[in-house]
Amino acid sequence: MSTIMKGFTSFWILLVPLLWSIHSASAQGILWGIMAIGVFITFRILDFPDMTCDGSFALGGCVSAMLAVNMGWNPYATLIISVIAGALAGAVTAFLHTKCKIPAILAGILTMTALYSINSRIMGQANIPFLGVNTVVSLVKDLFPASMQSIPNFNAWVMLLVGCIFAALVVVLVYWFFGTEIGSALRATGNNEEMVRALGENTDKMKAIGLIIGNALVALSGALVAQSQGYADVGMGVGTIVIGLASIVIGEVVMGRAKTFKFRLISLLLGSVIYRIIIAVVLWMGLKSTDLKLLTAIVVALALTIPKLLGTRASNKAALVNKKGADSDAKN
Repeated sequence: MSTIMKGFTSFWILLVPLLWSIHSASAQGILWGIMAIGVFITFRILDFPDMTCDGSFALGGCVSAMLAVNMGWNPYATLIISVIAGALAGAVTAFLHTKCKIPAILAGILTMTALYSINSRIMGQANIPFLGVNTVVSLVKDLFPASMQSIPNFNAWVMLLVGCIFAALVVVLVYWFFGTEIGSALRATGNNEEMVRALGENTDKMKAIGLIIGNALVALSGALVAQSQGYADVGMGVGTIVIGLASIVIGEVVMGRAKTFKFRLISLLLGSVIYRIIIAVVLWMGLKSTDLKLLTAIVVALALTIPKLLGTRASNKAALVNKKGADSDAKN
């Protein structure tokens, strides 16, 4: 009996750190899910392979850190400026593509490359820690009594609450916008640009609006992530596009390509949380942090491949059934 109890105790001791890691990963996943919604707008709705988000994500964090730490701004006010900065980055990409006639992916790469230097200029150093200043997380945390703040992993609970509030606001606003006339035209531009142009709509304007909104959300996510993790870094946006695509694909696989638009938005948040949990579990199992990019690539590849294989398998099975039915009718 004592051996069983010792084994159970050892198992629990190993399991508790994993549970806390999953909890923290879920909180981070919600914040990163806002970025996934921004990538979804450009990548899925607009059908625009926008690489700007790698730079605009870091831009949001850098602007928020610089204003909060160096200039003493309110953390909520820094979020607004971060959103404006991300929108400007999207506008630059839109200008390069629509006015300068630069291919979409190259326009995004040019803006992303420029943003690395711009972010370095904004901060004046490689990173800025949020030491001794308020953040959105700390302000929300202070709203709770001291007795509650002693709860284990309380910071992660607060991050989860903050993430859910901002994610809910973003989902509601995005859902409302794409139900408007402009939003519907933007969705139609991604589906069939030539048809929208034939109807007299300015597709360049639609692309600009989509890029501005998408990068504004990416920058908002970057600012929230920077405040939640306690620092902003020039390189914090590296691989953002891949993480965003991973969240999109995982969410679509889990939700089965939800038919309604609101459930597709929710699936993005769910995909982001699942991705972060996968990362947390793998790190807990001993994978080196330097291998995370490789893991992300593998996760995206599997998430893209499995549905295709299952779809092909189902199609072949249906074709075989139809063929047997046709053969049976021919014999009769």
